[in-house]
Amino acid sequence: KYKVLFWVAFQLLSLHLLHDASWQTWLFCCYTLSGSINHMMTLAMHELSHNLGAKGVTQNRILAIFANLPMGIPAAASFKRYHMEHHKFQGEDVVDVDVPTEFEGWFFRTTMRKVLWCFLQPAFYSLRPLAVSPKEPTRWEFINIACTIVFDLMIVHVWGISGLLYLVLGTLFGMGLHPVAGHFIAEHYVMNEGQETYSYYGPLNWLTFNVGYHNEHHDFANISGKHLPAVRKVAAEYYDEMPHYHSWIKVIWDYIVDDGISPYSRVKRVTMEKEEIEKLRARGGLVK
Repeated sequence: KYKVLFWVAFQLLSLHLLHDASWQTWLFCCYTLSGSINHMMTLAMHELSHNLGAKGVTQNRILAIFANLPMGIPAAASFKRYHMEHHKFQGEDVVDVDVPTEFEGWFFRTTMRKVLWCFLQPAFYSLRPLAVSPKEPTRWEFINIACTIVFDLMIVHVWGISGLLYLVLGTLFGMGLHPVAGHFIAEHYVMNEGQETYSYYGPLNWLTFNVGYHNEHHDFANISGKHLPAVRKVAAEYYDEMPHYHSWIKVIWDYIVDDGISPYSRVKRVTMEKEEIEKLRARGGLVK
């Protein structure tokens, strides 16, 4: 929680210091600094969706909405609901919305189209759930939206529209074709036949709450990111023998240039009956 407080404050400080910068400096920092910090906040939301940042569920929800504020786009409350289903029903058709749609797999197959897909990943990541598995908003979504609107209005009042653009574009840059966004591909795209989930053991874990330790995270989802390296150490004979990565940039490169890899390169399963899915949807999902 202290990391979240620090980086939200740091993001606002950078916004203030760059308010009168040249457009070249502003754009460079928007991609590198704002993009990295706001992507870090998406992964803070990930950590908090598992209730790993504070003692109670409500405190974690509030902290997640706070981490969401500098992103300029409300996401924390809905992310929690969909992410819990990703863990319980990983790869399940129409339930795990982390799996790309048929259209994505069909269209984004060539090198240039995959570059475009990487750029547009924020749009697919946010809009895919609405198309594949829409949910009725809960009070937490409305609280999230209201807090974001108030925060955005405050930013515009103090720093103008350029201040809000610095935050929102930072979010879009950071989740698009950006080194830190390599984890979106690295986590579950099948690069080695027969393996569905991959870990990354590189320096960008320092900025991402150790989300790179992804096999460890899926095996022990209730262990916070800061302790996942210890999990790997304890069970090194298992994790070190599994194919893993040391560079998210290389993962992005391989994904783009390898004709054998596309949005179709995901394990997709159908184990639930239609009635089961409808019941899950009728009660608002695993988490409201």
